[in-house]
Amino acid sequence: MPGFELFGSAEKKEVHDVLESGILMRYGFDAMRNNHWKAKELETELQTQMQVKHAQLVSSGTAAVSVALAIAGVGSGDEVILPTFTFVASFEAVLMLGAIPVLVDIDDTLTLDITAVKKAITPKTKAIMPVHMCGGMARLKELKEICDTHNLKLIEDACQAIGGTYEGKPLGSYGDVGCFSFDFVKTITAGEGGAIITNNDEYATWADNYSDHGHDHVGSDRGAESHPFLGYNFRISELHAAVGLAQVRRLNDFIAIQKNHYTVLREALSSIPEITFRTTPEAGEENYSFLNFFLPDLETSNKAMVALKEAGIDGCFHYFNNNWHYVRKWNHLKEAKSIFPIAPQIKEALSTLENKTFEQSDHYIGRNISCLIKLSWTEDEVKLRASKMVEAIKSVL
Repeated sequence: MPGFELFGSAEKKEVHDVLESGILMRYGFDAMRNNHWKAKELETELQTQMQVKHAQLVSSGTAAVSVALAIAGVGSGDEVILPTFTFVASFEAVLMLGAIPVLVDIDDTLTLDITAVKKAITPKTKAIMPVHMCGGMARLKELKEICDTHNLKLIEDACQAIGGTYEGKPLGSYGDVGCFSFDFVKTITAGEGGAIITNNDEYATWADNYSDHGHDHVGSDRGAESHPFLGYNFRISELHAAVGLAQVRRLNDFIAIQKNHYTVLREALSSIPEITFRTTPEAGEENYSFLNFFLPDLETSNKAMVALKEAGIDGCFHYFNNNWHYVRKWNHLKEAKSIFPIAPQIKEALSTLENKTFEQSDHYIGRNISCLIKLSWTEDEVKLRASKMVEAIKSVL
């Protein structure tokens, strides 16, 4: 991770096709594009690899989450349960729809705690959105059971976990709708872009229309298309789709490389008794884009981060004070600061976050160090990195 580390002839060939035709728009201009339909090809490739009936490309992972929630029926005043550890886009997408993000604690999977989810359900709850952070996954079987019991939608934010599986199914395909990101630092990179996958025929139609100003995409004359309902511009370009197409075809190779590097580092760190590792739910396999481990306490983790940096180890993250990924620094959410109008009932709901504490989440995030796995490392580089990491962490224990 990320896929741009291995850009090569495959990506150049797909981009050249688009530039040769000169058609950057994914819809229309049929006669001019020399039969190049990169977005359509990528959607077909995703359907095959993710083992689903439908895939819809959009402009970003954030757009994917927004569209997924919308087609699942989330709207004004609805509540969506999501974890305290995610990227800010998760709650931004909820707020954009006029809905209310309900944050709950995580457990040692670094994703939703099942007990916390159950306690958070109210008559206003519409969906549960697990976020498969850092290549791992939530306890999807238990979450699916909760959704079935309470008639809720299960929306998988798999933006950081493409290539992972649960019960043999690709992450993103287990719930009602799954979301991926293809931004510049993801395992599959298109520069910008995202995708929604689903087996629900109605959802697929809605996603297709909603992401393009409500166009129904019936017939070949774009100007004559009707608009069954309102929509927005969440389109991907053919250039981005071209890069993504080449990358997705290489996904299995990328995962294999990540798994090999991950295994070397994990085996080395396993020699330190004080280290424990993130829990992967039974029947789950992460995509190995990050190695997540726990140290005994917050103080030790802080010292370990300093030691790793001094040892020249980059790409390791301690999210406890990170304002992009963890609730402690989301003041713009807690204080409902926004440049767009927020309904009074949403402001009131968010105000509870100002003084709310998440001790269980602090317990896990405070002790966690998350190290990305680079695709471009050589075998010798991985071994040297493992040795330096062990030495640095031992120095503070």
